[in-house]
Amino acid sequence: MPKYSHLLFDHDGVLVNTEHLYYESTRRKLVELDIDLTLLIYMQIMVNGSDVWDLARASGTVEEVIAQSRDQRNQLYQQLLGAEDLSIGGVEEVLVKLKQKYTMAIVTTCKDADFAYIHDHHKSSLNIVPHMDLVLTRSSYSNSKPDPEPYLTALERFSIGPHQALVIEDSERGLRSAVAAGIDCAVVEYAFTASQDFSKATYRIKNLTELVVLLEGFK
Repeated sequence: MPKYSHLLFDHDGVLVNTEHLYYESTRRKLVELDIDLTLLIYMQIMVNGSDVWDLARASGTVEEVIAQSRDQRNQLYQQLLGAEDLSIGGVEEVLVKLKQKYTMAIVTTCKDADFAYIHDHHKSSLNIVPHMDLVLTRSSYSNSKPDPEPYLTALERFSIGPHQALVIEDSERGLRSAVAAGIDCAVVEYAFTASQDFSKATYRIKNLTELVVLLEGFK
C-alpha cells in the first residue's frame, strides 16, 4: 500500500468554494461582448487549460477591448469573492489533523492577487494558509495546469520524488497535471466539476474528511 509524506492540495474547489464565481464573473463580461459562455463550453476550455478570451478573439474583438474586459472581470470576481461565504465545511478541522503527520502545500493556478484577497478578506473564517508548509500560486511557474509544471515545482521545492506525494484535486484539469507529473491523485467531489472525467484518479473521495480515513488506511 502507498505511504505518503506530503499532501499537495489544489485550492479552488478543494479548500475554498470559488470556482462558480470565477465562471460567473467571466460569463457576465463575455455577455457584454455578445458571447454566450455556457457552462459546457467553459468546462471544455478549463479542462484543456485554454484561454477563454479566445472566444472574443474569434468573434473579431480587438485586443484592447479584451484587455479591458479581462480587467473588469478580475475586479468583478473580487467583488463576488468578498460578498460570499467561501468556506467548505470541515476543511480547517481536517488540515489541523493532517498537519500532525504530513508536510502540506497548496498548488494552485489562482492568480496571486485573487489568492491574497481570498485569504485576507476571509481570514477569520478560512484560516487555511497557516497550516501549509508551502504555497505556490500562478506566479510560481510558467505553465499552468494541466501542464505538470505546478506539481513538479512542488516536488522540487520539497526535494521529494513523485511517490512520496499525494495530490488532492477537484477538476480534470488538475488531475491531468498530477498524472503528467507522475503523482497519485485523490479527486474530491465538487458539484461544479462533477461532469468531468476522473477515470485516471487514484482515489475518489466525497469530502476531505474521507481523505483522513483514506490516509489512516495506509498505516
